[in-house]
Amino acid sequence: MKIFVAQLDPIVGDIKGNVKKIIEEIEKAKSQKADVIVFSEMVVTGYPPEDLVHYEDFIDKAEKAVNEILPYTKDLMVIVGTIRRNLQGVGNPIYNTAAVLCDQNLLGYKDKTLLPTYDVFDERRYFCEGADQKVFSYKGSKIGILICEDIWGHGGQVRYTKYKRDPVEELKKLQPDIVVNLSASPYYFQKKDTRIQTCLKAYETLKTPLILCNQVGANDQLVFDGYSFVLNDKGQLVYMAKGFEEDSFLFDTEIKYQEKTFAVDPEKDLFEALVIGVKDYFIKQGLKSAHIALSGGIDSALVLCIAVKALGKENVYPIFMPSRFTSLESIEDAHFIASNLNVSLKEIPIDEMFQNYLNLLSPYFYGKGPDVTEENLQARIRGVILMAFSNKFGSVVLSTGNKSEMAMGYATLYGDMCGGLDVLIDVSKTRVYSLARWLNRDKEIIPQRIIEKAPSAELKEGQTDYESLPSYEIVDTVLEKYVEEYYSVEDIVKAYGYPEKLVEELVKKIHRAEYKRRQGPPGIRVTKKAFSIGRYFPIVQKWV
Repeated sequence: MKIFVAQLDPIVGDIKGNVKKIIEEIEKAKSQKADVIVFSEMVVTGYPPEDLVHYEDFIDKAEKAVNEILPYTKDLMVIVGTIRRNLQGVGNPIYNTAAVLCDQNLLGYKDKTLLPTYDVFDERRYFCEGADQKVFSYKGSKIGILICEDIWGHGGQVRYTKYKRDPVEELKKLQPDIVVNLSASPYYFQKKDTRIQTCLKAYETLKTPLILCNQVGANDQLVFDGYSFVLNDKGQLVYMAKGFEEDSFLFDTEIKYQEKTFAVDPEKDLFEALVIGVKDYFIKQGLKSAHIALSGGIDSALVLCIAVKALGKENVYPIFMPSRFTSLESIEDAHFIASNLNVSLKEIPIDEMFQNYLNLLSPYFYGKGPDVTEENLQARIRGVILMAFSNKFGSVVLSTGNKSEMAMGYATLYGDMCGGLDVLIDVSKTRVYSLARWLNRDKEIIPQRIIEKAPSAELKEGQTDYESLPSYEIVDTVLEKYVEEYYSVEDIVKAYGYPEKLVEELVKKIHRAEYKRRQGPPGIRVTKKAFSIGRYFPIVQKWV
């Protein structure tokens, strides 16, 4: 049997556009003499549609889409992810489902059984649990269908939920000859390897070829990496689609494929995730240009590189806004990287505006010495300038704050936190450095001096980040273990030997900054636990 796997980048809510893509892939599959074509989870609506599914006309159009696809399924089985109404009168009003179309007929639906409600997922808010596992017979083979999470519980990868049911074990009783998994499995760092291991666990139970079709592209803050793949009847990985782009391939069960390894550079994957996160955020909203505050530091340099790759150099406009505290090195480095990337750099000094503010406020601040107030004034002047350019030219401001800064509250509300998208909000400072070194692997794009010099906001004389923070190696270790792994303070102290008082203070900083993060722009999620989506903590609390 020839199975065509169509890895697409749908736009949430663009049902008409998504159906057009689906039909184009069906025609491509026919030209390759495919028997079955598999699409990803909810490809008709795009994933995740969130509260759009509360609108009756949205559900209507999704259901009608199946009828629009039907005429194109002559001599072909098509398995396509979508939504459908729950007509039982009990439970949530819709199902996350796979429609099975064959030779211009609707054979039926396979509804998703396990509905994740943790991290970035909230499916029990919307969907009704599927009742049964099913197989669909076609050309002498029984095809079993699982949808994303249905396979993850069996693989032991779900930390936050212990499901009552195991769809893999239930499906085994039906003795399928082939199993397909329709997924919208979001990317996080090195997620591909975890996904393969999860499917290998399912193979060990089912002992059948297993084909996973995963969504690709970015929708809001979530990035989907694609990397659809096939495990053959021996459980060998024999085919894998490209990552971070649309792709398709044909798998023939009659061909004896050789086992392959699909090694990828995790830093390259992370960079591509950030690029597609920016690219799809713009393209899917009909946006084109971006403004960036280029400071001569490493974060803004990395964001500039990502933006140029995502949007093209002609659509990226960096602005350099020096003050009296800006070093000569930062001036040179900002111009150096702008020249390297061949982008036009505007220089707008802010010192006169800063002095005007100081003069204006001095009668009211009499008797109080300089402190963070004057530092934040500079950041907010820059924010006002950036947003003025955004308004005047219809651009989006890309914020440059990294995950470590957002964790520690080392950012200024209405200053460097302003913007339409925070590119690095889920990238720690140490990871920023490793990405910069990766970018410079063949030639110097980001000036080496930027990578080597002590990080500084340059908001006062001689300032460095280390005046208020320990080394970023310590900050990022505590950040990862506390936020992503839910280690306690005591666990971190025991595991790494850091002073307990230091760890306690870093954890307190994380919680003190919660109110800031709530007011920041959305950001791209690339780790297991991001500040931008999937993490919910009270601002007012006494636990920490």
